[in-house]
Amino acid sequence: MRRFSGATTLAVLSLAVFSHEGWATSPDASVRPVVRPASAEVDVDFSEWLADFRTRARAEGISEGVLNAALSGVTPVAEVIRRDRNQSEFTKTIWEYLSTAVSEARIANGRAALAQHGDVLARIEAAYGVDRQVVVAIWGLESAYGAFRGSDSTIASLATLAHDPRRRDFFESQLMAALRILQDGHVTARDMRGSWAGAMGHTQFMPTSFMEHAVDFTGDGKRDIWSDDPTDALASTAAYLKHFGWTKGQPWGVEVRLPEGFDYTQANRKITRLPSDWAQAGVLGVDGQSVPDHGLASVLLPAGGRGAAFLIFDNFEVLEHYNTADAYVIGVGHLGDRIMGGGPIQGDWPVGDRALTFDERKELQSRLTAQGFDTQKVDGRIGPLTINAVRAYQVATGLMPDGYASLRLLERLRQG
Repeated sequence: MRRFSGATTLAVLSLAVFSHEGWATSPDASVRPVVRPASAEVDVDFSEWLADFRTRARAEGISEGVLNAALSGVTPVAEVIRRDRNQSEFTKTIWEYLSTAVSEARIANGRAALAQHGDVLARIEAAYGVDRQVVVAIWGLESAYGAFRGSDSTIASLATLAHDPRRRDFFESQLMAALRILQDGHVTARDMRGSWAGAMGHTQFMPTSFMEHAVDFTGDGKRDIWSDDPTDALASTAAYLKHFGWTKGQPWGVEVRLPEGFDYTQANRKITRLPSDWAQAGVLGVDGQSVPDHGLASVLLPAGGRGAAFLIFDNFEVLEHYNTADAYVIGVGHLGDRIMGGGPIQGDWPVGDRALTFDERKELQSRLTAQGFDTQKVDGRIGPLTINAVRAYQVATGLMPDGYASLRLLERLRQG
């Protein structure tokens, strides 16, 4: 799940892509703040920090037995810090990402998983109103249908990241939630394992998301997302999507063809129309027909005007609560479609392009702002604010206003 993003739209041409099985960003819902001394931002020795955290955990009602079972002998894990520091440099273009996220093997394995767990998935769909193929697709991207749930100690990973000053508040909240999960008896500290960043189980829930959205679908008194039986994890994923407003039967998006002379300023998430209205403007499905009126939709160009185009619906935004990157949402949606027999994306991609590095994305933002097209942040994230600034620059300079932050655009900005 959207792990650190809280999951916003990143209509990116270059995205921070972590591992497909267990992204470093899983569902993290609201995080209850943890009160700490004002001096806590100063780096302290791990043992000193841990002793202080244990005191605060006791005050939060965590028992001594749970604290001893979970935290005794815990030491910081250097590999966790290394991976945390290096995340932003791992970038892929959307077409590179989709080639693995929606590979033939993943499609075939998804169909097999759908068949094997069909009865359970049908009950989950009936209970939560979330289409089964979407739940299966998330399962496929997060853990390869349970094959790669992660083997890192969740407690050790979270303690390492909670001690590190970079995102201490967030990870202390996650660690406190993990201790509550242990205290509630859903899993043992030994079996609480997952990704290096603390995302857990078949569909990679962060602890706070588990506390707020995980369900006991098997009725055994435990919300078990870790065991070989994926039932609780799949139901929890459906419960999560239901909470954020999933509409059963509505697609995440539909691939479309844009007409000659299309006004690319209309490819804006804030501009929504019924597909029948888009059809009047020449925006049609790849079959040449009007897309059915599943609801209000906007045009999305994840790789600019030279790439595939989609009409996206409210369910796209729901999936963003799992992970904010457009590539991830398209990956989940398209994988689900392929599992159900849908065809591949037909539009071309600008395969000659490469993803911008993290430093190049920051440079792009800095240069846009310096030339009067304020991105409001220089953080290396190509989100709506940067896309709007790119589009404004393109309009001002007579370029195709598709909001696509490409290397060619950066090179033009470098020329002044």
